Amino acid sequence: MINKEGILDIIIEQGMLPLFYHEDKNLSLNVVNTLYDAGVRTLEYTNRGPAALENFRFLKENTKGLEGFYLGIGTIKTAKEAQDFVDAGADYIVAPTVNEEVANVANSNNLLWVPGCMTPTEISKAQTLGALLIKLFPANILGPGFMGAIRELFAGQKFIPTGGVEIEENNLKTWFKSGVCAVGMGSKMITKEILDNGDLATLKANALKALTLIKQSK
Repeated sequence: MINKEGILDIIIEQGMLPLFYHEDKNLSLNVVNTLYDAGVRTLEYTNRGPAALENFRFLKENTKGLEGFYLGIGTIKTAKEAQDFVDAGADYIVAPTVNEEVANVANSNNLLWVPGCMTPTEISKAQTLGALLIKLFPANILGPGFMGAIRELFAGQKFIPTGGVEIEENNLKTWFKSGVCAVGMGSKMITKEILDNGDLATLKANALKALTLIKQSK
């Protein structure tokens, strides 16, 4: 099994972390396969509905044939949620908050833990709990200016903004210039319309565009 440093390297190389949830497990699998075809090698399935755990197990079982693909779980807020998804095969854990119990579950399983932070105090606490990658959340509220302001304070720490990051050249260049190592890509890439309509062609086009712009922006 790949270690936490290996997962981090993949996220950094990819330059983005797609994230989504849908209650339909077959549509969820189609989304994953489409993103993989576009070049995505890791993504975050979010724990945002009652079917999330069952769907996650289904996705893990049905993506075994995707070479070099790793599936993380997001929106983990409790130790029980973390353990349930670790047992289901999660390759890493993403969280909206800094929760020591969640961190302990991740650390005890040698999994990458990516907590969401909004203040320097939260970032400092996340570091003491072993976070190699920290999610700036919500990124649309914090903005690249916040990242630029704290960059030297937390020199060497890896950050990923999530929430409102656009598939747009200037937006992406501003974020990477501020010092982030990758960006979270949720509803701006995997839109509600795409999920509602099962529009996999548009999804693939969005992913290809995002990957291209990110490569140019890093």
